[in-house]
Amino acid sequence: MNSSKSPGLAGFGILKNTTCHTEKKISVFFSIIFMTVGILSNSLAIAILMKAYQRFRQKSKASFLLLASSLVVTDLFGHLINGAIAVFVYASDKDWIRFNQSNILCSVFGICMVFFGLCPLFLGSVMAVERCIGVTKPIFHSTKMTSKHVKMMLTMVCLFAVLIALLPILRFRAYQIQASRTWCFYKTEHVEDWEDRFYLLLFSCLGFLALAISFLCNAVTGITLLRVKFKSQQRQGRSHHFEMIIQLLAIMCVSCICWSPFLVTMARIGINESHSMDTCETILFALRMATWNQILDPWVYILLRKAVLKNLYKITRGCCGLHIVNLHMWELSSIKNSLKVAAISESPVSSKQINLQPLSSMGQ
Repeated sequence: MNSSKSPGLAGFGILKNTTCHTEKKISVFFSIIFMTVGILSNSLAIAILMKAYQRFRQKSKASFLLLASSLVVTDLFGHLINGAIAVFVYASDKDWIRFNQSNILCSVFGICMVFFGLCPLFLGSVMAVERCIGVTKPIFHSTKMTSKHVKMMLTMVCLFAVLIALLPILRFRAYQIQASRTWCFYKTEHVEDWEDRFYLLLFSCLGFLALAISFLCNAVTGITLLRVKFKSQQRQGRSHHFEMIIQLLAIMCVSCICWSPFLVTMARIGINESHSMDTCETILFALRMATWNQILDPWVYILLRKAVLKNLYKITRGCCGLHIVNLHMWELSSIKNSLKVAAISESPVSSKQINLQPLSSMGQ
């Protein structure tokens, strides 16, 4: 029953001796609330970002909006799929033996947990790299970071996350039902085989690597923008960069706070499971912290707009006593500003004025 090489029975090994008990009503309530709030938040963020992407014609901002939309869409499907499976498990009294005879549901649940866990972290790091290139190498960005190339990068990121999620299945290692009997993941109890440790360490290392890349690229981008600001008083074409870097910093902070407990826990189990002090309740708490990342990500794009940015500016100015950022930069939010520019550029009046100017000059 405990053999990890038997896909049909491996998932039920933990059901014999369960040491983690969760209150059914409270757990179902939290699962439904998390899923509902996550779906509504991500749907609202998708509507805002897609509308901005369709109307905004600037290439540097368009690529960022495409990546941000992909991140929010991934979070949405993560809440929808994982949340639906979790609610079904709770509604079935966590009786895995009854509805998971062939371990198919547990395998699907584990694959989705790994994919929707790693993919947003990867996308956050890709967004940070894209902004770093756009600020430090604008010519290269304008010629190479086209919409086609961005979509290719998105495809590669998704395929890589899928490969990591399918790796245990390809190696005939079934995903395990965890001690709380509410979710499936890599084997976290009685880890003795090197391959089981490898999966836990691989997941943690990839997550920490994505966070480290985001931190490094955002630091370089922020320093570059501040240098440009101090050297030149021209603010045209720079305000959207500042707005995007603030959004990226917010995403990075949310990801670090939400994912660090889970990544550290998995790494600690993978390194030395026999002396690990992580209980089932600790792992479950870390998992719920990671779930909050998919809820908070869309609010970065919903809330970081005119009012919040002005308040952040006032707080920074009051603490430092310096005019770090010109207040006029935040006259409009990035999305509202992009819609305004797009509307003016596409209006027939402006196009007629542009066509009449050469004619009048020829007449003179």
